[in-house]
Amino acid sequence: MLAVWSFPRFWYSATDGHKDYVWLADRNPLPGWEYRETPLSAAAEGALAADRIVTGEFRNDAGMVVRVFSAKRYSEKEGDMFAHTPDRCWTSVGWKLEPARPDLVELNLHGIPLVLERRIFIHGTHRELVYFGALVGGQPLPYRLDQYLNIAARRTARPPSGIFGKMVGALDARFFGWPWKSFLNRRALFGPKQFIRVSTPLSAVRPEDVDSALKEFLSRWLSLVDYRRELQQWQTSR
Repeated sequence: MLAVWSFPRFWYSATDGHKDYVWLADRNPLPGWEYRETPLSAAAEGALAADRIVTGEFRNDAGMVVRVFSAKRYSEKEGDMFAHTPDRCWTSVGWKLEPARPDLVELNLHGIPLVLERRIFIHGTHRELVYFGALVGGQPLPYRLDQYLNIAARRTARPPSGIFGKMVGALDARFFGWPWKSFLNRRALFGPKQFIRVSTPLSAVRPEDVDSALKEFLSRWLSLVDYRRELQQWQTSR
């Protein structure tokens, strides 16, 4: 019985010894950019149950707009923060997924290799290029945050209606494959975590022409801070 109880703690303990333990800290103000906060609704904040949320948009002198979002949990809480990716939440409120390649990008962020999901969403005539990704236990996820990608594609092909329509994808193989990836990588889905998302509108320009600008913005907006130090600061401030 003791072995069964201790197995998860033992198994889900793998880390990458070649990577630092960090949080991604948002920089504001940014030279050349004007920032405007866009608060979340009380319902959205309650669903995320995050300890710290940053949400707003930056605009530069050239007219580029970048919408930013960062949510941190410093301790494990009820509910999965990673259940609220754009694949799931945006398509549940009318956004459609536009097929795009690549559907992920690998970014070296100040020495930290970060894998981000890449999407293009459409709402009416508006198109938005979106990057999103996560850290768990102070390190980037070693697997993709794409558990709702198939669900997004299905909702785009057939918009959900009624209670059963909104539950579409409950038996999706990609969704159930996500815990299996966690098991194979020996990296837990639980514990202190951070979810980030950035996006920018697309007009007549090609999405690939905007990618470099969005990556450059990420490197300016986000910096690395010591994982344990920020965690301790939060604990002592409670």
